[in-house]
Amino acid sequence: MNYRTDDNLSILGFGCMRFPRKGSFFDVEEIKKELLHAIDNGINYFDMAYTYPGIEDVFGRVMEECGFRDKINIATKLPHHMMNDVTEMQKHFDEQLRRLRTDHVDYYLMHMLPDLKTWNELINRGALTWLKGLKKSGKIRKIGFSFHGNTNLFLELLNAYDWDFCQVQYNYIDETSQAGRKGVEEAFAKGIPVIIMEPLKGGRLVKNLPKGAVDAFNSSNRNYSPAEWALRWLWDQEAVSVILSGMNSMEMLDENIRIANEVSINTFTPDDQAVLDKAKAAINKKIKIPCTGCAYCMPCPFGVDIPGSFHCLNTSYTDNYYVGIKEYLMCTAMKTQKSNASLCRECGRCESHCPQSISIRKELKRVKKRFENPIFHMVEFFYNKKH
Repeated sequence: MNYRTDDNLSILGFGCMRFPRKGSFFDVEEIKKELLHAIDNGINYFDMAYTYPGIEDVFGRVMEECGFRDKINIATKLPHHMMNDVTEMQKHFDEQLRRLRTDHVDYYLMHMLPDLKTWNELINRGALTWLKGLKKSGKIRKIGFSFHGNTNLFLELLNAYDWDFCQVQYNYIDETSQAGRKGVEEAFAKGIPVIIMEPLKGGRLVKNLPKGAVDAFNSSNRNYSPAEWALRWLWDQEAVSVILSGMNSMEMLDENIRIANEVSINTFTPDDQAVLDKAKAAINKKIKIPCTGCAYCMPCPFGVDIPGSFHCLNTSYTDNYYVGIKEYLMCTAMKTQKSNASLCRECGRCESHCPQSISIRKELKRVKKRFENPIFHMVEFFYNKKH
């Protein structure tokens, strides 16, 4: 395994949000197997959050049982938007320690810190003094933030405090959006380790790629998978400290470990970049809504499956219309509890939580227009009649 930071963080980090499941329950034995395999192969950074249902708790249980606490770094996040004061923050932090069965968190993030104004408001409520106190006591080792937004907002936040690290969405599609290359390189110049999330853009840089992208990759003699192209592009950059991958199978884990062991900085050739540019152009032509499926917009108070609806719309363009509407019917209408786009009442709650700043209400109307036609309503009618 390669390591780049002063703390020797593995360049491959384990994103725990997508732990494997058996039906509605975590597959604890598989999780245990994957975590131990990751650690045996040098992965030492494990990312989770308070708001990922059940993740901190199952991780803590496995860690306690297997006894690997002193071999790893735990990164987790505080949902500051849910709290009014430091008393509530402390209550949530204490709960996180109980869930994780540990006495400290190695890397603690303000979750989805959107802008400087929000950070200043948190400071005014005592959050910074509270964080410094936890760091001084040893209950937190490093203080950072995760970010979704534009480059200018990121740079303002980056310069507002002497952060220990930061976490941003970054991939070859988002090179000039989100924090972007400019933001990543500025953090590196300040000596701030950069943790990368969404390296595969929620799987969209791997699954159902348009023919033009597949042809571009196949034109190279590299024999890389689409995922490997995306990861190698990131690891080629010195400013990238750790890439988080939501690995939920041993096959995916082994592939990513192999790549992480092989990569080095500044080895991506002009020919490699030309291949990726062709693939990128083909992908950008097909994608209609830049949703990564993170589900921060959920739950919708009116029952709309927002990420699912957007996924189906994108699929109808990247694959074909039949596949898109078939998935939309199965995921929205052919359910006891309906979740189609037309249930939206335009309350706007979802948009305030969207990391991609998507105009969700507008895009749900687009989904409705594309899919909720007479065929949709006919299928819905007969399904309801039967059930």
